[in-house]
This record gives sequence, C-alpha cells and structure tokens, in this order.
Amino acid sequence: MERPEKQKKCPECGSGKLVRDYERAELVCAGCGFVIHDKIMDMGPEWRAFDQEQRERRGRVGAPMTFTIHDKGLSTMIDWRDRDSHGKDLTPKRRAQIYRLRKWQRRIRVSDATERNLAFALSEVDRMSSHLGLPRNVREAAAVIYRRAVEERLIRGRSIEGVAAAALYAACRECKVPRTLDEIADVSRVSKKEIGRSYRFIARELLIHLRPTSPTDYIPRFGSELGLSGEAQSKAIDLLKEATKKGLTSGRGPTGVAAAAIYIASVVSGERRTQRDVADVARVTEVTVRNRYKELCEKLGLEVEL
Repeated sequence: MERPEKQKKCPECGSGKLVRDYERAELVCAGCGFVIHDKIMDMGPEWRAFDQEQRERRGRVGAPMTFTIHDKGLSTMIDWRDRDSHGKDLTPKRRAQIYRLRKWQRRIRVSDATERNLAFALSEVDRMSSHLGLPRNVREAAAVIYRRAVEERLIRGRSIEGVAAAALYAACRECKVPRTLDEIADVSRVSKKEIGRSYRFIARELLIHLRPTSPTDYIPRFGSELGLSGEAQSKAIDLLKEATKKGLTSGRGPTGVAAAAIYIASVVSGERRTQRDVADVARVTEVTVRNRYKELCEKLGLEVEL
C-alpha cells in the first residue's frame, strides 16, 4: 500500500517523489529507492493512526464472533492431539503440562451459573434449528433474544427449554422464516402450550412487537417441499397479494390460506398437487384447504378446472 509524500524531498537525489510503503513501514524515494525512514514512529501521526487501525484489525484471528456460543467463540480451544505446531510429538513433560492446561481450560470456560445456563440453552437452540433446517441468521437472532431474556432475569421460574424454544419461534417470525408453534414443539422438549406462554411473556417484557405472520412467507417452503417450479410459486404469491388487498386473509390462519393459494397455483400452472399432499405439507386438514380454496375462487372470480 503506497501513497505519494508531497511535503518532503529525498536528501539523496533531491527528488520530491517520496512514497510511504505501509507494508514495510518505510518512507522511500520513488526515484533512487533511498529509505528516508524505517521506523513506524518516525513517519508522523498519519502513519501511527494507520498502524493503530492495522493492530486493531489484526488483534484477533480465527473464526468470527458468534452469539450462538455462550462465550461468543472468543475463548481458546486446546487441541486434543499431543502435537506441536510443526506436527511433532510433545515431550512427556510438555504433554503433562498441556493435559493440565486442557483440564483447567474446560473448567473455567463455563465458570458460573449464567454461563452454564447460556451454554445449555444455546445448544438447545442449535439442535432445534438443525432439525428445522433454519439458516444461520435465525440462529443468531434467537441467541440474541435469549441473551436479552437472561440479562433481564426473565428465566427464573421458567424452564430453559421453554424460553429457548420461544426465542427461536420469535426469531423465525422476526427473520420472516416462519415456523408454526406445532413445528417448534415437535423438535423441542416442552409442550406447545408452554412455548406459547413463554413467547407471550418474553415478547411483552422485551417489547418485541412482531406483525402477524403473512401467508406469503410460507409459499417458498411449501412450494419447495411440493417440488413446484418458481413460476407456480410466483402465481401463488400474486394470488395472495390480491387476496390481501380484498381483506380475505384477515382472521384466517396463514398456513391454511397459503396452502389454498399453493393448491390453486399448482392447478393453474399444470403442476397439479392433490389437496392431501398440500394439507400434509402445510400441516392443516384437507377441509381447511378446501374451504380456503373455495373462498379464494369465489371472492377473486377464479375459474379453476379440477
């Protein structure tokens, strides 16, 4: 990284074309190559500021910080293999020392009750997210919500699993990757009733205001599980937009409306799926799909040949 220096001239050749070589920490002449300064502190406040920025940038290496680990991934992990950086076996004395260090590192990594709480809860969040196939941003959002609940002392009197599942449910809605309470309850170790109770409590205490789930958010997932093309999914989304404008989605379960839109789009696009298949994917009954389907066809003036 080089930049011309205009205020000084080379004392060797008299040229004014001096450049700062930030990689080598030198001020050199572009003409003759004479090194004017070879010390960081001699290169002025601008270089010191650059050096401070570089030191802060290089202050930590390794994996990026994450909220899904109780210590945010900042603690050092001592490898289980008794080898040095060159791959050579450790001496018996050094191996005994590393064994003691490894043991104490495991002990102090989770030192108090709060960290034990976070370690268990965040592992639960990661386990449930893996079962549900949730992306990384949802896991991070759930970890942040749970950490806020711990800081506000909202965990007392409630199960860790229930609050962790509630945080994951809130994160899914916040990131517009919705999962129903039934789906969360299936992969958690608590009941649907407890998850709903915990969610309402933390949402009220943490001032989490989430809009009702839109049926459109379910279309990509339902369409993918049914093997529908992008064109069919786009038709379902357009259908839901028209239904929303006419108020047909208000007061109705979003999964049922989304299932009906998917069913209509599959028939219109020539990728027909049965009502049973759509109902199984959306986790609603065939009667719900049929009722919502008839309602959308009637209100939107659609003529669908079955």
